[in-house]
Amino acid sequence: MHEVALSQQLARVVARGAAGREVLSVQVEVGHLRQVVPEALRFAWSAVRKNTLQGPAELHITEIPAVIVCQECHAQTQLGEYLDFRCGQCSSREVETISGEEFRVVSIDVTPERNH
Repeated sequence: MHEVALSQQLARVVARGAAGREVLSVQVEVGHLRQVVPEALRFAWSAVRKNTLQGPAELHITEIPAVIVCQECHAQTQLGEYLDFRCGQCSSREVETISGEEFRVVSIDVTPERNH
């Protein structure tokens, strides 16, 4: 289950961004082609965040669909569960992936800094 390793790396990134403040929530975008199971990522995150971060650090996941563009007819096709890398318009296999490979932190919501 690579979701544990992803959660550990994500926690390191979030901890650096939080700079010692409590983390309220984390928003990530995960592309369909990353083959991340959102429920498994949330489960792994719930364990990892407790040992790494201060605050509730709720994880919000936005799934990004896999989309390809045909190099011949320029049509865009959204891929489904069965990953058929063929143009939905002309059936060409000369396609390029334009979305679905993402794994990025969109935002980290932290408590405000306190002035001493």
